Amino acid sequence: MSHRFTPSALALLSVTAALLAPPAARAASSTSHGLISVAQVMQMLEQAPTDRTAQQVLTAYLAGVGEAAGVVAEAGNTSCRTARSLSAADVRQAIGAAAAKPGSTEVAATPLIVRDMLERAGCRRP
Repeated sequence: MSHRFTPSALALLSVTAALLAPPAARAASSTSHGLISVAQVMQMLEQAPTDRTAQQVLTAYLAGVGEAAGVVAEAGNTSCRTARSLSAADVRQAIGAAAAKPGSTEVAATPLIVRDMLERAGCRRP
C-alpha cells in the first residue's frame, strides 16, 4: 500500500514538527570588544549540567582562566597564602552581582573571576 500525502498535509506536518521542536538555544553575546561576557559564562554554567558541549566549553574556559590567574600572580610577583582554586560556585559568586544587572553582555567575565580567584587565595604583592 502506497501512502501519498497532499501538499497541504505535508505543510501541516511541517508546521506541527516546527511547533513541537524545542526552541533553538540562543547564545549570549560577547562584549562589544569581543571579550567573554558575564552573560556567556552564566549561560554556560546553566547549560553545563545537561549539555555535554556546554560542559566541555565551560571546562576549557575555566582552565584558561586558571592559567591566566597563575600568569597574573607570577607576573606580579605575588605570594599566595593558599593554592588558587576555581569551582562553578566560585564563578557564580565572582560574577553574580554583574550578572544580575542589565547589560551583563558588556561586562567581561575573566577579570572578575581572576580577581576573585587571587583574593580567595590571599595573593598579595610582597
